[in-house]
Amino acid sequence: MLKNPATKYRPFPPVSLPDRQWPSRVLTAAPIWCSVDLRDGNQALPVPMNVAQKLELFQTLVKCGFKEIEVGFPSASNTEFRFNRLLVENGHIPNDVTVQVLVQAREELIERTVDSLVGAKNVIIHLYNSTSPAQRRVVFGKSKDEIKAVAVQGAKWIQERLPRLKGTNVRLQYSPESFSATEVEFAKEISEAVMDVWQPTPYRKMILNLPDTVEVAMPNVYADQIEWVCRNIRNRESLTISLHTHNDRSTGVAATELGLLAGADRVEGTLFGNGERTGNLDLVTVALNLYMHGIDPRLDFSEVGAVRDIYERCTGLTVPPRHPYAGELVFTAFSGSHQDAIKKGLGEWDRGGREYWDVPYLTIDPTDIGREYHEVIRVNSQSGKGGVAYLLETQFGIELPKDLQREFGPIANDLVDALGREVKAEELRAMFWREYVERSTPWELIHFHADGTEKVFDCRASLKRDGHELAITGRGNGPIAAFVNALIAAGAPSFSVAYYKEHGLGAGTEASAIAYIQIRSADDRMKWGVGVDTNIELASVKAVLSALNRL
Repeated sequence: MLKNPATKYRPFPPVSLPDRQWPSRVLTAAPIWCSVDLRDGNQALPVPMNVAQKLELFQTLVKCGFKEIEVGFPSASNTEFRFNRLLVENGHIPNDVTVQVLVQAREELIERTVDSLVGAKNVIIHLYNSTSPAQRRVVFGKSKDEIKAVAVQGAKWIQERLPRLKGTNVRLQYSPESFSATEVEFAKEISEAVMDVWQPTPYRKMILNLPDTVEVAMPNVYADQIEWVCRNIRNRESLTISLHTHNDRSTGVAATELGLLAGADRVEGTLFGNGERTGNLDLVTVALNLYMHGIDPRLDFSEVGAVRDIYERCTGLTVPPRHPYAGELVFTAFSGSHQDAIKKGLGEWDRGGREYWDVPYLTIDPTDIGREYHEVIRVNSQSGKGGVAYLLETQFGIELPKDLQREFGPIANDLVDALGREVKAEELRAMFWREYVERSTPWELIHFHADGTEKVFDCRASLKRDGHELAITGRGNGPIAAFVNALIAAGAPSFSVAYYKEHGLGAGTEASAIAYIQIRSADDRMKWGVGVDTNIELASVKAVLSALNRL
């Protein structure tokens, strides 16, 4: 890297818009959405989709609610052309869905593109040519007037072929490609020249797509460009202003959201942001960003995991685990403080304590998009007592008392740290069972019986102590007290019961009970024990022995 990058690079010049309005606006409705997964996204794949894969993804996009879908570049290859014909001839395009096709301003390509659309009901022909100074200079060697003539001629060639699409509702979309690097005055000039050919009206609008083809500036600059065009272009009411952002500076989502504030009506992008270089706009993220602010996105991602699976199968790409909303880990928390806050927030929500969703660290309810609460918290060596307790409760119904959470949390963390990886809920339960429920040395229960009145109970028990069988008896004001007294009389260290709690595990006649007992030794040491049995009295006795064995 250069020590002084200013010798090689320069900042992008800002747009002169001192009275910009977009910073004070608020989004209140979803834009028109257009998926370009089957064209822009497909072009970016190391191995492009075949016809069957494109069809499966097309049907998924329709199911998600997309009404405009760019299905391909039919003049680019036989596969693209055949896919268009398959959609049209086999009736795969719903009546309320418009298919969009991309074409350069070249006559032979426009001819082939029109051929691919014959018989379709609603179509958008997306015409484009590059307009930036670098493209004009390096790629085409043409002046502004010559570049403008290319766009005008392309629009005329499409206009001339409209009789061949009789019965088809045809809309024109024009993109001054590399708009973000083009002088806004020239972008306006070339767009108005295309409008002069197409003659749009408020009832027959033309789509003017203003792509951030390569991110060359901060997103606020792109928003200024969009607002400048919206305020200065002729016959704005006859245009649908569309955005098509990329992610070279990793701000494609921000650029789109600010562009919508700046006056745009429509958004193009791909599921999960697949696209050239660093990718296109991520439509799932923008839609669910609206959703989390209470705005109906008019797209259905209620089963975002299933959409992700189809996307990965069709494209061969993988959605990263930290991808917003859809990634495997986005509703997880490894930090103990995060886990505790999530647990408490979910508890407040479940109790009906809030009118609006306000759970720490979770911007939306995972169940709204087909995710499950049990995915929210996982456990590794960074986890705290809250996350451990949450998993045991939600997965197995084990409701640890607070002090037991404090005792078991560090124990679990040490065990997980030794493994050096995340642990599953089943592994965590096994750790808990080994530490508490399965403790059988030095004391192990063979038999227990107690009877008595409200105030006095007598118990008889058979135990093993260090492998030797032992019969004990005791008296107390309850079965547990009688058992504690019997143990102490038999030589166990003196202790008392400091806390007791029990609840059922599951339901039905075979359901188990789980008992939690905390004991205090004569020298003030505190230990927890846990017992499980179909008989609650036996579960409590086992919990006493568990605590004693851990003392």
